[in-house]
Amino acid sequence: MPPGDPSQSVVVLVEGESDAVVVRHLLAAQDALDAVAVLPMGGITNVDRWLARTAGRAGAGLYDAAERRFVTRALRRRGVRLEPGASLVEHGFFECDADLEDELIRALGPAQVVEALDAIGDGARFETFVHQPQWRDRPIGDQLHRFAGSGSGRKALLAEQLARRLTPATTPAPLSGVVAHALALVGARTA
Repeated sequence: MPPGDPSQSVVVLVEGESDAVVVRHLLAAQDALDAVAVLPMGGITNVDRWLARTAGRAGAGLYDAAERRFVTRALRRRGVRLEPGASLVEHGFFECDADLEDELIRALGPAQVVEALDAIGDGARFETFVHQPQWRDRPIGDQLHRFAGSGSGRKALLAEQLARRLTPATTPAPLSGVVAHALALVGARTA
């Protein structure tokens, strides 16, 4: 049986659970969470397997720029003709510059990310982290990105807090793109 609820004819493939948390939040804000299965793949290298598992369902996805080749290869295996360097947007895949956390940090700004860390009880830990010799002279965006990825469960908890702070104006383009694409697919399936 395909992953997700079979009544969800649209899927959004994301790398991990923290990405899924953000996409689910944005879909819920559009009252569309019941119509779309957001599926964390356990890393982009699994995209080929997940496209096979979700065959027959309309899809979209997020990926990091450095990992574009995995998505390109998986789409080509399914008969999609792609010229070198061609945009994957028309095939429903949206590219984050570094990764989704980086997109969120840049979109919301360091102050809101620090507030989100305080909200999950990690503000003091972050202050300790930024005073470590190897991190004290680094830009705050780098510090926040590294800290977000350290510590068990922190990434998903922080992602939830950051998702709550997004507005239409601050939602990064790859996120708004993948959500809009999924909503369009839902509309096409129900029309």
